Amino acid sequence: MAENVYEEVRLYRNAREREKYDNLADLYAVINSIQCLEKAYIKDCVTPKEYTAACSKLLCQYKAAFKQVQDEFPNIEAFMKKYRFDCPAAILRINEDRPITIKDDKGNTSKCIADIVSMFITFMDKLRLGIKSTDELQPDLRELYDTMNRLSLIPSDFEGKKKVSEWLSTFDTMSASDELSESQVRQVIFDMDSSYNAFNKLLHEA
Repeated sequence: MAENVYEEVRLYRNAREREKYDNLADLYAVINSIQCLEKAYIKDCVTPKEYTAACSKLLCQYKAAFKQVQDEFPNIEAFMKKYRFDCPAAILRINEDRPITIKDDKGNTSKCIADIVSMFITFMDKLRLGIKSTDELQPDLRELYDTMNRLSLIPSDFEGKKKVSEWLSTFDTMSASDELSESQVRQVIFDMDSSYNAFNKLLHEA
């Protein structure tokens, strides 16, 4: 009797090979997500604020995913060619390394903007995941504040920067192992979300 033609074909024989295929699948998924997001923005299915935040986050995830397969693929084009993966909008966004809503100004302006967006999102994600100790939050907030200071288009009296500074002062009074209370967590999320919205408004008015 013939062997079962419906028998599952295994792509890997050991844990190392399985990890390799998992990494390839992760990269494939991130690129596809960027492609879908670009098309959604073109069709006006997402707001500029939602698009900017999601795109910045996906670009960060892409960089992390590509590092896992860089030994096999020298560039993203090689990966796309091997797997016959056609996502032109995603490749354009990856190569520009910034959301379409962020202007490509001279110098480091565009990089600072992208970094600030990413830092806001990362910091708030940590809080929402229940991370609330000083030593895990303060470095991210300090980096956010320092990067905001390097961006010349942010005025010195920008309310968002003031909020970040106030929370840095709060962390300065705490020891490394101290944790924010539940009420503090709610307040800092509210303040950072407001600051992030104000930052996006500032970009659109610039």
